[in-house]
Amino acid sequence: MRTAPVIPVLVVEDAATARPLAEALVAGGLRVLEVTLRTAAALDVIREMKTVEGAIVGAGTVVREDQFAQAVDAGAEFIVSPGLTQRLGDVIVESGVPYLPGVANAGDIMRGMELGLNRFKFFPAEAAGGLKALKALAAPFYEARFCPTGGITQATAPEWLAFDPVLCVGGSWITGGSMEEVTERAKAAVRLGA
Repeated sequence: MRTAPVIPVLVVEDAATARPLAEALVAGGLRVLEVTLRTAAALDVIREMKTVEGAIVGAGTVVREDQFAQAVDAGAEFIVSPGLTQRLGDVIVESGVPYLPGVANAGDIMRGMELGLNRFKFFPAEAAGGLKALKALAAPFYEARFCPTGGITQATAPEWLAFDPVLCVGGSWITGGSMEEVTERAKAAVRLGA
């Protein structure tokens, strides 16, 4: 969460585009890449991106134990989920694989803390009340740190990043267009943390 101010949230349909995309993002300074398990190609995308020097590749949108096992088998170095359930949380925490579960309220955070976690994805960030809601949640959970995701844009990211409990944000605005454009957007995203 401290490697870069933005973690690209990637929905990739074609594994053939995975390596060039990862190379473009890493060249722009974004090494931590979240590949969502929303496409049939996602596991192959993780395998391809793992071959890029400097890339730290994880799986996102993990909602079931079998997905977790498949993601780890594909080489995922961290796991992100949109929510937090006891069963999935127990399995991932016991594995020792870094885990960033989604939380949207106090009960979610408390459940995560009972699992020994203190790093969370605040999701869906904008729909769940935005920065105002996260500030209210962060006060009683002062040990927790967050990666807001969901509705974050290049324009709104600086405001989120200025809040101390936010270590990084997740965003999908970085991808699209040519690989040169992706690299330039990645460079701009890295500057958001300066």
